[in-house]
Amino acid sequence: MIDASVALSWCFREEATAETDAIYERVREGGAIVPALWHLEMGNVLLQAEKRGRITDGSVAGRLELFSQLPISADTETSARAWHETLVLAQAEGLTTYDACYLELALRRGVILATRDDALREAARRLGVPLLP
Repeated sequence: MIDASVALSWCFREEATAETDAIYERVREGGAIVPALWHLEMGNVLLQAEKRGRITDGSVAGRLELFSQLPISADTETSARAWHETLVLAQAEGLTTYDACYLELALRRGVILATRDDALREAARRLGVPLLP
């Protein structure tokens, strides 16, 4: 499972690392699951990057099209768990509900979590969620 911080590193050369490039290859070859929020989060960050001049006009749609070609599937239970399991995790771990939905999904599905977010990484470690990189 990938979060937006990892996926967005594929869009911005200055954020890419050997580790995030390896995660891209892993996703391209084997797929990934994301919470339903992921698509909105990706679109929002790219729109903000365009607004700030970090990317050029028209490249938001192109980048999103590239993401749509990857074997990434959205979890259908994210919304149903938002006000229960996810909210409890957010409170217990001091996370935003946005970050907690990634953690909830990783715990529920028993999958490896790829994130660059320090608070989410620490919470995942405390709860025994395996991490990439």
